Amino acid sequence: QVHLVESGGGLVQPGGSLRLSCKVSGNILSVDTMGWYRQSPGKDREFVAAIKRGSHMTSYKNSLKDRFTISRDNAANALNLQMMRLTPDDTAVYYCAATTRGLITSSLADDEQYDYWGQGTQVTVSA
Repeated sequence: QVHLVESGGGLVQPGGSLRLSCKVSGNILSVDTMGWYRQSPGKDREFVAAIKRGSHMTSYKNSLKDRFTISRDNAANALNLQMMRLTPDDTAVYYCAATTRGLITSSLADDEQYDYWGQGTQVTVSA
């Protein structure tokens, strides 16, 4: 089993930055790919970014890749998401996800491939 707990959400003004973290516990060594998803009220959950074991391969939603950076801190057993130049459209609950499977590139954004999910952290971008 793998347990995920997100933190770092909050209220930020447009143009501001936030850094989300996801603490990983349990069978940590079994985790291969990890990702971030988000869901806004009334919308489907959408892929944000993913990163494979070893941090050599990352994938982003195209519209976010210039502002968001995903990274893994293996020493801290954590997944991070640095978000910059935030807009009200970034307002959502952000979820951390993990799988023990080594996903191929074309599957990194497929939420059905992830076995473990956190409870989410709210990000609100508003003046």
